Amino acid sequence: MSSVVLGVGASHSTLMNTHWAEVDHLEGAHRFRDGLAEAREALAEARPDAVVIIGSNHFRGFFLDMMPAITVGVGEVLGAGEAGTPAGPLPVDTALARHVVDSLVRKDFDPAFSLRLTVDHGITHSLQHLLPGLDVPVVPVVINMFAPPLPSLARCHALGQAIGASVRDDGEAKRVAVVASGGLSHQLPWPAWFDALSDDDRFLVEAWLNGRDSWSEYEVRRRAIIRAARPRINQDFDERFLSLVETGDLSSLLALTSEEVAAEAGNGAQEIRSWIAMTAALGPCKGRTLAYAAMDEWLTGMGVSVLEPRSSFPLPAKKTPAKKETRS
Repeated sequence: MSSVVLGVGASHSTLMNTHWAEVDHLEGAHRFRDGLAEAREALAEARPDAVVIIGSNHFRGFFLDMMPAITVGVGEVLGAGEAGTPAGPLPVDTALARHVVDSLVRKDFDPAFSLRLTVDHGITHSLQHLLPGLDVPVVPVVINMFAPPLPSLARCHALGQAIGASVRDDGEAKRVAVVASGGLSHQLPWPAWFDALSDDDRFLVEAWLNGRDSWSEYEVRRRAIIRAARPRINQDFDERFLSLVETGDLSSLLALTSEEVAAEAGNGAQEIRSWIAMTAALGPCKGRTLAYAAMDEWLTGMGVSVLEPRSSFPLPAKKTPAKKETRS
């Protein structure tokens, strides 16, 4: 029986790769990067045989011509390579990936699967910054977090529970880590695909619909639109969320609708779905916040957490009975 040995949640930003010089003087940027390094060390110490990475799609692997709610890469997985993130073939644990899909179907999920999946920084940012030097295959799980309608938070929690159960009943003896990529609060200048009003809106929806074989042709203007956006970070939301992650229990959030999440923390905060699924996959657990920074320059509240399953909690030190005093 395999086991889930560690969970990691981490925000992502490709601007770390392309515009680091602009933030090198900021304590928050270094705090976040140092948090990633600490999480990377924790993953190395956990010695995983495989890593399940749960993340989002930013319209470079999936497009509006076909947008599944949940997709698992079970064969060839290719990094899109945008903004200096990993490009080309990625190592995949195909046996575990296929087992996850079969198990999800048995639990009444309807996951899409792909024998040739393209993933963007919603998956590859974790490979780049959390797994370098670890020669381990991954199982990419992509959740639709940006093209309404979105799977509910409760559904993503159930998905994480099902992923954790599938790992534990795979008949192997693997050590598996689960990584969540995305969030926290942020607002992207992305319209709803059914409500494109401005020229930029219509351009983005066209890119999301027609970019499957040519997304790079849209990239310059697309990135300029994002870079021109005004930051909208809700630090209170992020800190409350991270404090819940530390308890290992995100159940109090599950009744929130997508509209409520967006109203409080921005459309980019829909990526907390990956954290919810990751936490659920671990089962009873506790977490530590390694870093948080409200990075206006990256438009995002940037957090890093590490979670340990209850089975690995350190046992309390054995107490030595106090010696009775003898009176002379």
